[in-house]
Amino acid sequence: MILVTGATGTVGREVLRLLAGRGVPLRAVTRDPARLSSVKTDVEVVGADFEAPETLRDAVAGVEGVFLLTAPGAWVPEHDLAMINAARVGGVRKVVKLSAVGGRSSTDDGGTMPAHWHAPGEQALAGSGLAWTALRPSSFASNALRWADAIQAGQPVPNMTGTGTQGVVDPRDVAEVAVEALLGAEHDGMALTLTGPDLVSVPDQVALLSEVLARPISTVEIPLEAARMQMLASGLDPSVVDVAVRGSQLVRDGGNAVVTNDVHRVLGRPARPFRTWALDHRGAFLDTEETARAAR
Repeated sequence: MILVTGATGTVGREVLRLLAGRGVPLRAVTRDPARLSSVKTDVEVVGADFEAPETLRDAVAGVEGVFLLTAPGAWVPEHDLAMINAARVGGVRKVVKLSAVGGRSSTDDGGTMPAHWHAPGEQALAGSGLAWTALRPSSFASNALRWADAIQAGQPVPNMTGTGTQGVVDPRDVAEVAVEALLGAEHDGMALTLTGPDLVSVPDQVALLSEVLARPISTVEIPLEAARMQMLASGLDPSVVDVAVRGSQLVRDGGNAVVTNDVHRVLGRPARPFRTWALDHRGAFLDTEETARAAR
């Protein structure tokens, strides 16, 4: 039995789908079980909350492995530690944690980078006595979905990172690596930095989307302080806004220009490039009329 947390998200749902395809007994945990009403009937769905330890103890009963994915925010350390403690006490054998690029090496940042949020969880796993693997993905290709409304409206894509490049990774590759780590022992005790095969900037990604969609798409530079005010006005948690702004500055300065071979090493094939993700998700950027024409 494997327990999947974050099962309603992009990576969690894919982990659930891949494990189900292999016939693995599964339990999916969510605060709102109704959000997983569409999953396969042979997946056990349970309600639990990281801030209610007794629900986590019940969720891990009879579980051998846990895929640990906590929603981004200043609460990540508390949530990670709650699940790791429940897993340790409950007799779980292995935890595979979705962390962030940089991992435990990037804690001197005033607490305003994703890796800082994840460092306590990684440290707790290393000292837990459990088998563990930490997955440290770079920026997800699926983040481009935030641009869909602008593209459909013929507006420029907002760019907070200038010409800074990243090893943008397909979340499907992250999910496949997670499954291999959950089902095997080869990657126990390891932290894997998961990237795509190339360094790409926002203008690079937009150019590829323009090619895939066969339409001109431009970008517009967004000053980081203006972006901060927009995000705060939209109701985002200030800790998340701080991370988004600091992270954008880091990318602008070349601080996340990292490509690794870890996806290839685990899966035995190259990581998917951003162009492949864009082709596979082309429909998300088309408006209703374009979608209808494409279906004819």
